[in-house]
Amino acid sequence: MRLLNFFCTGLALLGLADIVMAADPATLRIGYQKGSIALVLAKEHGLLEKRFGQTTVQWIEFPAGPQMLEALNVGALDVGSTGDIPPLFAQAAGADLVYIGAEPAKPQAETILVRGDSPVHDIADLKGKKVAFQKGSSSHNLILRALNKVGLSYKDIQPIYLPPADARAAFEQGSVDAWAIWEPYSSLALSQSRGRVLANGEGLSLSGPIYSARRDYAQSNGAFLHALLDELTAAEALTRSQREASLQVLTRSMGLPEAVIARYIDNRPPSPILPVDEKVIEAQQMTADLFYANQLLPKQLEVKNAIWTETD
Repeated sequence: MRLLNFFCTGLALLGLADIVMAADPATLRIGYQKGSIALVLAKEHGLLEKRFGQTTVQWIEFPAGPQMLEALNVGALDVGSTGDIPPLFAQAAGADLVYIGAEPAKPQAETILVRGDSPVHDIADLKGKKVAFQKGSSSHNLILRALNKVGLSYKDIQPIYLPPADARAAFEQGSVDAWAIWEPYSSLALSQSRGRVLANGEGLSLSGPIYSARRDYAQSNGAFLHALLDELTAAEALTRSQREASLQVLTRSMGLPEAVIARYIDNRPPSPILPVDEKVIEAQQMTADLFYANQLLPKQLEVKNAIWTETD
């Protein structure tokens, strides 16, 4: 103990004590979804608990991104991973959140499904049809961009706002004409029904998943968040370095058939969590402008105001 005190006193004289002695936060409340590969693997392997021994990690599962960021907005969550759209809706609602990282886009993981016997064979055929999706999710962006690409507007369809489980039931019962959804829900639906993929996100300039944090949490725990994202990146890499073991872990934790999980992880690119760069900001700003132009966001946004910097 005397040696430690001597060491710390010396550092203090050098002005370095605050850097060395910076403590990890007492708690981390982290939100994840069933399809959050990096987070699920980190959770199941206990990677965060091993790396951050002084931090109590609470894992909280959400059905979709909007619900997760609502929890973050009211102070019930510290960090979460969502699609590209939930942070925009949260920012528009006044949530004091910041983007702390982003994954590469995964256009094949965003799909629009129709039943096998559906008369709908291309996006233009959706005119006048009922389309189910989670409001304010990445699927919301998918359907809007897909419509715009073929010259249709949001007003040309009948949007049916449903969370994934309810949307799946509506799709299987035939009460909606199409379902816009992300992985692994789409692979599960395709494996258990006679559905087919109408379109995916390729060619639509989608953004990848966004990692968000409460602004005050980021301000107080900068070094910790960098280490956290590094640990999650390492967890995601296990899908390639330890594919079979990861497949077993994900199958067990997600409660889905192994074939569904295999299709999911094999159709996704390597997904390190990277700093939010100008390309991500530009893509998010274009999306925010698109949603505002279609009267889906209540006000115009400056996405750059929600980007975390070390000076925050």
